[in-house]
Amino acid sequence: MDEDASSDTWGEVQAAAGVAQAATGGVQATPATAHFSQANVGAPGHNVPNANVGEWTTSLCGCFGDISNCFITCVSPCITFGQNAEIIDRGNIACMRAASLCCLLSSTWIFSFFYTCTYRTKLRGLYSIRGNQCGDCFAHLCCQPCALCQEYRELKNRGFNPSFGWVANQERRTQQVKTMDPPSVPGKMIR
Repeated sequence: MDEDASSDTWGEVQAAAGVAQAATGGVQATPATAHFSQANVGAPGHNVPNANVGEWTTSLCGCFGDISNCFITCVSPCITFGQNAEIIDRGNIACMRAASLCCLLSSTWIFSFFYTCTYRTKLRGLYSIRGNQCGDCFAHLCCQPCALCQEYRELKNRGFNPSFGWVANQERRTQQVKTMDPPSVPGKMIR
């Protein structure tokens, strides 16, 4: 096979990947992995364009990136924690239950930060973000509102809206999957 034919075929594959990328909401998909990307649109971390594996998408001190969440967290950090916990636990704990427990534990500050930092560890585990439990506890001990805001922004950047709750996020993701057309690969395969 000559090089012009192979470069044309490669161009077609790249064009098909671009179609697949547009269809999956920005996820880089090749024809070999397009079915995987679409099948996992509802899975956390699989629909994030340009998400660096192992890194937070925003800094700990980037609270003003979402002013409304920053304000809510400063006034009542238990609300933001409850929203985060519901998404991180995939609906196994209700927002109000997590927020109430956080408020009860906040009377003894040390227990509150131990409870909230465990969810930071779970979030890191979900998205393979580098760090350790000691760092998670330190972030919540030194500046719990900043840590909660960062976790909230991380969930938003990963395709969730914590203020909607788990059920509404899942319904939205299911509708996105239903409306997506499978990518088509133009032409035939050439050896």
